[in-house]
Amino acid sequence: MGWIYLTAASISEIIFALSLKYNEGFTKLIPSIMTAVFGAGSFGLLMMSIKTLPLGTAYAIWTGVGAAGIAIAGVFLFKESMDIYRLSSISLIIAGVIGLKLFAGE
Repeated sequence: MGWIYLTAASISEIIFALSLKYNEGFTKLIPSIMTAVFGAGSFGLLMMSIKTLPLGTAYAIWTGVGAAGIAIAGVFLFKESMDIYRLSSISLIIAGVIGLKLFAGE
């Protein structure tokens, strides 16, 4: 169950980060509400996941998936750079997340 919570926390983290772009300094109501809800949800789900998963593994995966997810979203939604250095860096984050999942020692 911990992995399900961690997956949901990571997805919530990506939505939280995206909502930051759209809330324009908390001046837009709906994106601001989304920021609060998904931010709190992300932390809450992360806390639930660490009841059964190692803290270091869960936190590293949560931040890694969030960072890679928002970087990928930025490429598609905001036309951010897709050069080889950026793609290589995102790939390294994803490889690290996969490695942590495979060798979590659960």
